[in-house]
Amino acid sequence: MAKQQWIGGQAVLEGVMMRCQDNIAIAFRRGDSSIGLYREKIIPAGKRFPLLGKPILRGAVAFFESFVIGVRALNISAAEVMAGEGEELKGWHTFLMVFLGLGLGIALFFVLPTCLAKFLPPMPAAAKNLIEGAIRLTIFLSYLFVITRWGDVRRFFEYHGAEHKVIFGYENGEPLEIERIRPYATLHPRCGTSFILIVMVCSILLFSLFGWPPLPQRILIRLLLLPLVAGFSYEAIRVTAKYRSPLVRLIAAPGLWLQKMTTREPDDGQIEVALCALKAAIGVEDPGFDATGPELEVTAGV
Repeated sequence: MAKQQWIGGQAVLEGVMMRCQDNIAIAFRRGDSSIGLYREKIIPAGKRFPLLGKPILRGAVAFFESFVIGVRALNISAAEVMAGEGEELKGWHTFLMVFLGLGLGIALFFVLPTCLAKFLPPMPAAAKNLIEGAIRLTIFLSYLFVITRWGDVRRFFEYHGAEHKVIFGYENGEPLEIERIRPYATLHPRCGTSFILIVMVCSILLFSLFGWPPLPQRILIRLLLLPLVAGFSYEAIRVTAKYRSPLVRLIAAPGLWLQKMTTREPDDGQIEVALCALKAAIGVEDPGFDATGPELEVTAGV
């Protein structure tokens, strides 16, 4: 049996995006209940510049590429939904959403916590860094709690669960059929939710190495260290997905618990959409699906 490829994915509006090496496939449920499929080929930065494929560096690059691809996938699926309303997404929407998404994320989860921490009373630098990390984690958990209260987000989380089930089934060599995929769990160790939690923990360790300088320097240090934090976190989550020793399971457990907030049990129709995306990403053709959108070869992020 051929070696299985490493699969990544995410939920999109009424659908799922799957990525397998250079292939991206986005499957979505249209208003008439049919399934649309968008396929695209990318050229990852690690292939164009081999140095960027080395450990640690590959994590920082993968984080940025995944974010850009994720935003584009959301735009593509949203365009299908909005098409029936006479709406159209422009190319600059992706750039704007990436800029705003990264900017707001960095401001909310990294700049704000260290600004709030300046009000702490005198104490050792290590303690201040630890409290700052606790503030960061509290903000993140509060953010998750708020968005999970929105009723419209539930279907998004159900597609997130469908994505995980399908990837689990594929990794375990199951036939790509709804009946064989349905029993699998909605929690997966290699998930963006778990990755962000690892980023939170890793940032505490790395930031602590630089003591507690004045606020402007702290902000600058945190911004400069973000690629390194992403790189170490990427390697850590690969380990938790690859090895299943008791220690690794213990390390991965908090991320899996957190996914109970961001995944829901999907229905068979949502699993069907996720299967469509996976099959397209790994190159398994299914004539039962209607493919829409060009198959392009582009540089990731463009």
